[in-house]
Amino acid sequence: MPSRDFKRTDRVGAELRRELALLVHAAVRDHGLPSVSVSDVEVTRDLDWATVWVTALQPERSVEAMKALKELAIEFRRELSRTMRLRRVPELRFKYDDSVDKGERIESLLRQDGVRAAAPDEESTED
Repeated sequence: MPSRDFKRTDRVGAELRRELALLVHAAVRDHGLPSVSVSDVEVTRDLDWATVWVTALQPERSVEAMKALKELAIEFRRELSRTMRLRRVPELRFKYDDSVDKGERIESLLRQDGVRAAAPDEESTED
């Protein structure tokens, strides 16, 4: 019997991510929400819960977006039950993925440090 390279939870998570990306995109457009995207979905082994990691294009409006997504979670789950071939669709928990925000902050700090290092010292030119 051939070995399985992927766990079932990984396959279900990937399919959920694809389907939720479409649903979230439609919700952003229809409800006038801040632009967000689904970055990852983690499913528990028993397939009862799915943690949906979301990133926002406007980090300052992420709280507003997360609140709206949490309110729409039941509606998303109902739609997933129609489109996916699962006996039971996991309950959805939305969490904000701040790794992109942290990466941008680190990059801007490195750029600022690079600008300071490239600028000539004013003290040494006053000799």
